[in-house]
Amino acid sequence: MKNLIAPHGSDSLKPLYIEDSSERNSLIKASENMPHLLLNSAAAANAVMLGAGYFTPLDGYMDKKNATSVSENMITSDGLFWPVPIINLSKNIDGINVGDEIALLDPNVEGNPVLAIQKVSAIEKLSSEEVESMADKIFGTTDKEHPGVANFLSLGNNLISGKIKVLNFSYFPKEFPGTFATAPEIREMLSKAGWSTTVAFQTRNPMHRAHEELCKMALDRINADGVLIHMTLGKLKAGDIPGDIRNAAIAKMVEIYFPENTVIISGFGFDMLYAGPREALLHAVFRQNAGCTHLIVGRDHAGVGDYYGPFEAQEIFESDVVKNSLKLKIFSADHTAYSKKLNEVVMMRDVKDHSKEDFVLLSGTKVREMLSNGEELPQEFARKEVAEILMKYYQSL
Repeated sequence: MKNLIAPHGSDSLKPLYIEDSSERNSLIKASENMPHLLLNSAAAANAVMLGAGYFTPLDGYMDKKNATSVSENMITSDGLFWPVPIINLSKNIDGINVGDEIALLDPNVEGNPVLAIQKVSAIEKLSSEEVESMADKIFGTTDKEHPGVANFLSLGNNLISGKIKVLNFSYFPKEFPGTFATAPEIREMLSKAGWSTTVAFQTRNPMHRAHEELCKMALDRINADGVLIHMTLGKLKAGDIPGDIRNAAIAKMVEIYFPENTVIISGFGFDMLYAGPREALLHAVFRQNAGCTHLIVGRDHAGVGDYYGPFEAQEIFESDVVKNSLKLKIFSADHTAYSKKLNEVVMMRDVKDHSKEDFVLLSGTKVREMLSNGEELPQEFARKEVAEILMKYYQSL
């Protein structure tokens, strides 16, 4: 793997998952006598990402000093660039004390098994104003209609920091076999494929013609060896396509419409934040940790509603702290759509002579309506084989 880009802030990946099965079993046994803390989904997702090496070089949950510094300046107290606080906020700290080893229970798996062990280095109470200020810096708003803000403000006020040892990857390997992968596993895939220049495509939705062609444009213009289609497998917002359906649709598209050995499909165990520019930076950090040299950042990347400007998520990469910290580069993209004039998918900013009427454009609402009614999507918008998978899903609702 010597030809792959170095991880962020480290010479080597630092996954916090305990590989040794005897050590893991010993910790699981010992956890029976430890204080227990039932995590919220956000803290559980952080544990999975730490365990999987995506959050290299972090060694656990941040304390107040680091979380505040990251939210305000995107720098930890020891100078590491990091765009979003990686924290364990909780409403309930009964029976938990500084210095304890505690069992962190998984909220997303039946029976709430132990997900990780945490050595508690500090328990700090945040005021409501401090939590709101953190939310404002991360999301750019404190509007509770924003799904990320609403979730963040619901997590609690007790910040429990300390190193963790991760014992499993929650529900992801079972629910997404063959798709969920850790950062070391993806690096191994890239190495086996012989890729040294890899462009990552982030998605939480099925991919239509525009997304397909965007990946092909990036491959061509960067002269990349391949594209990693990297899916969010964690919690989404209401109305988003379930992961298994999205997975099937993307796999079918790649199978039929991409040249052989130019695409790897995988996924990571994290909940969407909908944090726009800050989340785009986090996506870049953990794609570099996964061995990617480039990340496609499109219009309103990781955004929701009208909270962010169309290209804010690209512009934030121009800040000095980012340019001085990340080795990964971005492939900046505009919307792509099928041009009726040119009879091909184009990046909309590349065709100045086009008006809106010159493109085949469908809103998400219109797509859902057509599929629910059994209407075929235009072939210029969606591949027939992909649309069939989505139609079957919508008609089952």
